[in-house]
This record gives sequence, structure tokens and C-alpha cells, in this order.
Amino acid sequence: MKKITLGAAIVAAAALLLTGCSGAADSGGSTGTAGATGGAGGGTTDITVGVLPVPDTAAMYLGVDQGFFKDEGLNVTLQPTTGGAAAVPGVVSGEYDFAFGNYLSGMVAVDQGLPLQYVTNATAATKTDGFQAVVVPKDSDIKSPKDLTGKRVSVNNLSNINDTTIRGVVDADGGDSSKIEFVEVAFPDAQAAILNKQVDAGTVNPWVKSMESDFRVITYNFTDFTPDLDIAGFFTNTKTVSENPDLVKKFQTAMNKSLEFAQANPDKVRAIILTYTKLTKETVDELDLPVFRTEVNKDSLKTLADAAVKYGTIKKVPDWSTFLW
Repeated sequence: MKKITLGAAIVAAAALLLTGCSGAADSGGSTGTAGATGGAGGGTTDITVGVLPVPDTAAMYLGVDQGFFKDEGLNVTLQPTTGGAAAVPGVVSGEYDFAFGNYLSGMVAVDQGLPLQYVTNATAATKTDGFQAVVVPKDSDIKSPKDLTGKRVSVNNLSNINDTTIRGVVDADGGDSSKIEFVEVAFPDAQAAILNKQVDAGTVNPWVKSMESDFRVITYNFTDFTPDLDIAGFFTNTKTVSENPDLVKKFQTAMNKSLEFAQANPDKVRAIILTYTKLTKETVDELDLPVFRTEVNKDSLKTLADAAVKYGTIKKVPDWSTFLW
């Protein structure tokens, strides 16, 4: 699958804005694909949600499966994406009514003037951040984060949440993150890139204990960066928020129920992951699941935003009153 960098997505989304391209509005005037079906008072609204088919989106899939969205009158179509960067132009154009994306992808998009707003949380780092790690071969001379100085390190997207948090961890350990060469490698290809010495270290997601036969963990970059970091949420077009707040509220209510259910039912999370990813049962059984919580840890996002400004990922910290609904 062709990778889409965030920069390319920003350009594409900006072009869509300039040409006035948007999805057809429903009778209530909302943007996107949302459309009412059925009679007044008893109908449902069709929505399309862009989702990355990874364990992090399990709560969304569970919520649809459990009927939480149907309870709110929402008929959901889940559309797989390659990541938050690819989902941005989809939300701007109206292809998606809502989409999953890490918070820093959203900060970059908003920094470029795109009309996005996060309306629910999605995933947060675990206390050990065991579901993702920066790893090296077992025989590597890299022993701690500061040793990544001057090395080639893979991340799934450049100028995004992983390289930003890794830089923060390296600098805090006494290294010089400005001397790291980050290389864009999709998560499924990261292990091979490390073992083939295309990179010295790599970001692996999901990380499972069985990988310890080949790799050593140098850092769990989310938790080592700041405790309880909120990683991703669901966002929409600001026009949807202003013109159809009832739709947004229904989505938020259903999503929050989904997050609470996922957090309370890890066995059901593991079962649903097998239905939409290519992960084996053995791998899923080993996974350290992310935290699914409804409340946004704003302090962690502020720490992330400050680091993103420091490292040039964004020009300024977002206005939280409009970034978060």
C-alpha cells in the first residue's frame, strides 16, 4: 500500500479547501456524508468513519458491534485508512464524517489552517506503554535512549508523534536528538528494516514479548516521554460541529460508551481485533492493550504540543478551546 506522508495530506486537503470540494450536506446542513434515512423522529443517520485497522481502534469496532451507535440513531460505515495523515483530507473533503488520528497529526493539520476539531478520545498509553516500543537488535551497542544520537531510527510517519516523543526522551536522557536521522518505515516493515540494518533502531507497533528473542527495548517512547499520554482521538470538520452539533453529540455519546465497554472487557477487545486486522491469535493474546478512556488528559497534550513547537513539528500550540470539543 502506498504510504501517505502528513505533508502530502496537508497539501491535498488544502487543495480541496481551495477548490471548494466537499461532500453533499444532509437536510440539516451538515458537512460530510451524513444523511438521514427513515421517517422523522424514528430514522437513522448514515455516517462514514475513517479508522486505522490497528488495535488502537478496537473500541470503535466494539461499539458498532455492541449497538451503541445504533442506540444513538447512527448507522456507521467504517472505512479503513492508512493513518491520521491520510484521514485528514477525507474529513476536510467530506468523504468521512469522523476519523481516527493521533493528536499530533491533528495539531499539524490545524497549524496549517485546516478546519479540524477532536470530539472524543480514543486511546492512551498504558503505564508501561508495552504495546509500542523503540527497539534494537539484541547485539546492538545502543543501550539507552541517549545512544540513539547519530543513529538512524525508523518511525511510521515523519514529523509526527513518534519522532517528536523519541526526541524528547533522547534529550531528557542526555543525548542530542537533533543528530538522529529519522526514516519513514511502515510499522509492518519495521522489524525487517532493523534486522536488515537499514536502520539502527525502529519503532515497533504492536510490540509483543515474543519479539524479545530478536530485539531489546530502548524506550517505550510514549510513557517515557510523559506519563498517561493521550495518543489519539476522533476528529471531524469544524463545519460539522457548528452546523450539526446534535450529530456530534450522538457520536460522542456512542463513542464514550464504546471506550468504557472496551476498557472493562479486554477479552472482547482481543476478540474484535482478530476480525479487522491481520494479526494472529497468538500475537493478539500477547498484546499489552492501550488504555481506553473517555476523559482527555489535557496536561499530557500540552506537553506534547510544547515539544512539537520546540522541535519544529508545529509553529504554535493549538487553541485548546477549538482543538478539543
